[in-house]
Amino acid sequence: MAKKQYIQNLYYIAPVENLSSILERGILPHAEVERLGITFTPIYDAQIVASRKQRTTPDGNSLWAFANLYFQPRNPMLYRVVNEGKSKNIVVLAIKPQVLEIASYVTIGNAASPMSEILLKDEGLKALSSQEIRKVLQSDWWRPEDGSKRLIMSECLVHGIIPPDFIHTIYVASHETAEQVRQLLGAHRRHIAVIQDPHMFFLPRRSGKINQSLFWVDGDMFFSHMQTMTISVNIVGVMGKGLASRAKYQFPDVYVVYQDVCRKKILDMGRPYLYKREVSLDQTLADEPFSPPENNSSKWFLLFPTKRHWREQSNLDDIEKGLQWLRDHYKSEGIKSLAIPALGCGLGGLDWREVGPLMCRYLANLDIQVAIYLPQERKIPAEYLTPQFLLQSQASNLS
Repeated sequence: MAKKQYIQNLYYIAPVENLSSILERGILPHAEVERLGITFTPIYDAQIVASRKQRTTPDGNSLWAFANLYFQPRNPMLYRVVNEGKSKNIVVLAIKPQVLEIASYVTIGNAASPMSEILLKDEGLKALSSQEIRKVLQSDWWRPEDGSKRLIMSECLVHGIIPPDFIHTIYVASHETAEQVRQLLGAHRRHIAVIQDPHMFFLPRRSGKINQSLFWVDGDMFFSHMQTMTISVNIVGVMGKGLASRAKYQFPDVYVVYQDVCRKKILDMGRPYLYKREVSLDQTLADEPFSPPENNSSKWFLLFPTKRHWREQSNLDDIEKGLQWLRDHYKSEGIKSLAIPALGCGLGGLDWREVGPLMCRYLANLDIQVAIYLPQERKIPAEYLTPQFLLQSQASNLS
């Protein structure tokens, strides 16, 4: 049993339209849905359906005969359906880990992929408990090059029906969906927790409007739909911690470009560098096949120096010079929308009470959408997130 202790839940992704049937009959494999002639809203498209129907387990059964659960719900499959505009109609069911007692197989990666092993349950759980795969399953991001995009979609396969009594929590993205789910639960006389968790659905935990085009956001900037993402960096070519470290491993090409512009002295304090990357972030993150929305077809990276050396603290004057460059060059550089962290806060040692108003002074009048992502190291008090506080310099200039 020791190998199962790290598994707290398993997860099933479903359209809310199918929830009533699930609460009544349980989670059914596709073969059983077909046999019973149940009308349902599909979450897989025809191409994925065909690949799962054709692949078989070691005992010769099609994947079609198994109900499938994920070990990590925040995965490329969920990213895909959310970014196809379905987040308001998607729920994630948390299943009690006791479901493993009736499971047959565990797949090491997305079961539909021929690269993923399909192992007997105990052997599969042992493989998933390895440090390497556990790290992937606990990660907030993935990429195809190192196999993490496939591995984070590892599955548990249950031959036959998963009874509804195994469901203990339903996660939703919005308050509206939560109310809809609670009404369905009441009609079925079931007491299941309903939790609104935007982060699970790649949405901000919360956000606030500063003016018509400027917002603050509490969330994961690397899932932003802004055209350009800003990475706080030093000018000596070291991405050691924080957002820069995440960028280094999630986007190795960004790291290569960063080191190159540092070596050539192109990047300097007050002179950010825009890397016009042509690769779609959605294509990297989403399960295939996927057509990205037009406004997210490519992702650019603005390398914004906030420190001269990684050992040093950030300097407010240097950050202001970089903001001046951004204000003066964003149009000529072709930036159409921007996600930017709280520059110099967190690991940089600066205080949001100084940084927030300074950033808003330069970003509030840009005629593009700008999202300022709050520091994650500490919660910012509500009084320092109001337009009155953040736009104080504009107000004083107008008076």
